[in-house]
This record gives sequence, C-alpha cells and structure tokens, in this order.
Amino acid sequence: MARISLYTLTSPLHDEQAVEAVTKEFLHSLNIDFEYRSADYADYGSAPLSLIYVRTGGTEGVFRQLLPSLLPKSGQPFYLLTSGKSNSLAASMEILSFLRQQGLKGEILHGSQAYVSHRIETLARVGEARQRLKGCRLGIVGEPSDWLISSVYDASVVREKLGIELVSIQMEELLDEFHALAQADVSEEVADLSAHVAPLRRQDATAVKDSLNDATRLYFALKNIAERHELQGLTIRCFDLLTAVRNTGCIALARLNSEGLVAGCEGDVPTMISMMIARTLIGVSGFQANPAHISTETGEVLFAHCTIPLAMTERYELDTHFESGIGVGIRGYVKEGPVTIFKTSGRLDRFFAAEGTLEACQSKSDLCRTQQVIRLSCPDEANYFLRNPIGNHHVVLPGHVKELLEAMFE
Repeated sequence: MARISLYTLTSPLHDEQAVEAVTKEFLHSLNIDFEYRSADYADYGSAPLSLIYVRTGGTEGVFRQLLPSLLPKSGQPFYLLTSGKSNSLAASMEILSFLRQQGLKGEILHGSQAYVSHRIETLARVGEARQRLKGCRLGIVGEPSDWLISSVYDASVVREKLGIELVSIQMEELLDEFHALAQADVSEEVADLSAHVAPLRRQDATAVKDSLNDATRLYFALKNIAERHELQGLTIRCFDLLTAVRNTGCIALARLNSEGLVAGCEGDVPTMISMMIARTLIGVSGFQANPAHISTETGEVLFAHCTIPLAMTERYELDTHFESGIGVGIRGYVKEGPVTIFKTSGRLDRFFAAEGTLEACQSKSDLCRTQQVIRLSCPDEANYFLRNPIGNHHVVLPGHVKELLEAMFE
C-alpha cells in the first residue's frame, strides 16, 4: 500500500493522556499503516497521501494559523480524518467550510471503520498514481489524425495538472528508424507471431504472414524511439503507415502496451493521457476503441478496434487491418466479466467513467478486428455517447474501477 503520513491537530484545552488513548484505539481500528508525524508538519505533502487527524474540537484557529505554511507543500486536497470524539467532527466541518471559502479543496473522512479505511486506501492509490505521473514524458509521433477534430489538448494544462510532458516527434524519425532495421533482425519474433494468423482465405493468410516482418520492425522502431526520448508512452498517426510502409502499427502498439509502455492509435492525445492515467492507477493501459453500435434501451455498447494489448487477451488471432485490408490487425478475445469505460478530455476539464460487463467478443468481418459487447451497469449512461461524448475513442479497462478514476479528478 502507498505511504500515508498522518499529522494531528489537538486543542491544548484537552487532556493529552485521554486524547492519546482515543488516538491509539481509533487508529488501530482502521488497520492501516500510518507514518505518524504528530504535530510536526515539516514534510507535509511529501507522501502520496497526507492526512490531518483532527483529534479534538477547538482546533479551528490552530489550523488557520498553520494553513499558509501548508499551501506551498501540497497540491492535493486537505483530507481531515476524525473519530467524532471530543467535538472533532464539528471542528472538521468548520475547517472544511473555511477551506471552501478560500477556494481550496478538502474532505472529511468520517463514518464506519469499513468506509473510512476503504476511502483512505482509495485516496492513497490515487496519490501514488499522481506521484508516478509527475515527470512522465508522452510522445506524439506525427500529428493527430485529421478526423480527430474534437480531440484537442492543452499541453500546458496537462503539465500543470498532471506533471506530464508532451513531446512532439516527427513521423520521419520513425520511418528512418524503421528503414534502418534489417528484416533479419526480427526473424525470430516473426516466427512466434506466425502461429497466431487467423484461419483466413489462403490469399489473406499469406498476405498477413508476409506483413509480419514489417509489422515487427515497426515495433522495434517505436521501442527505440521511446528509449531515445525517454518516453513512458506514445501515440502514433498510424494511418500514415498504410501508404508509407504498406503496414499498420497494430502489432507494435499491442506489444508495447503489454510491456508497460502506453501506446495509442491515430495520434489521439486525450486517449493516450487516459491510458496513462489508467496504467498508473491499475497497471493496465486498456483497450482503445470506438463504439460501433449503441442501445440506449439496454445499455449495450459494441466497441471495436484493430489492436489491443496482448496481455489483456486470453488468446488472439492476426488478421488484415479492417479499413485498408492490408498489413496486420489483431482480433483479441478477452475474458468476460466486469469492465470500466473511461475517457478524459485533452484539457482535463471533463471525464467519463462508467462500469459494465463484457458479455461477449465478436469476430464479424465488417468491423475492426477486436470487438467487445459491453452492457453498462446503468443503461442511461449510454446516452452520454449520443448526447455529449468526449470524442470517439474510449478506453476499456478490466474490473470496476470507477471510484478510483473519480477520485483522480477530485
């Protein structure tokens, strides 16, 4: 679990021994490992999660005097933990009201032991994710695809709010890297992939096998670029590859995502950022896809795309790329079960998160190769896609993680 620092606020009017006894009993009941800092706020804000334990009433003025020294140290909301004993809840409410008046964020952590412990664990995971995001470098290889007319982003906002640096990389650099790789360099990798070619017509199967060399060279070329620019993720204007090298980036992105490097399609920066957030929170980039069919009555949404992280699949087949019929696309089959649909805007001023169930994986010939039928837990949320979507691409994540994602944007 992420490191949690605990600081205290105590009124001098209360008996210290009695307060300490309540403190020990309360903290023990939460069953969480705290780094107990008492009233020493010197390193406040350095841990993934800093909690202020309001132990008694009469601490409002103490906090007001302390606040100017805390503000420069923490970019997170002020989390006020209270047992409710000795008027601590009343004091916490006064403090939170004061914070709101100053335009600052905060929350009181109070309630049952189960609720408070779970909430602290959630906030600690989010705090740890935020720390991992700071200093991340995400590459944009080529410009965003021409049809992504709403998928704009603000690099300065992304840097300020998440600490992520967006790095522009010319498509020519990728092509130079690709051409520098000899086919012999990838022969062993291609042999392993050949076993996954789908049972297609002889002509199509041959075309896929013939394309595996160049698809694998693209993987190594992107990997080399990521290392050169010290990237933790990237997105590529992949449709340009159809004319430049008569192939796709589908294999490359599927493998890079499985190896821990976030890799997105079509130069879609907001989706890449969404995938990076997901990876820091749950360790998976997710399946970048767009809806192909939506039922607002049932909440059923069909998502499809021609690549998916191989690590997310139970098995996969290699087919041609859907729109072009050339190169290599991936038909991935994923275990049925709980999923979450997620997307943030490129200015980080909006996000969408909805939970559902992956009910089936399809393999229809008239859609992108990986196809997932997902039924949203709340059917009404399907209206979002038709009334106020954040672009077309969304990220499908394993498990129900809406609470974590929501906490990330608080």
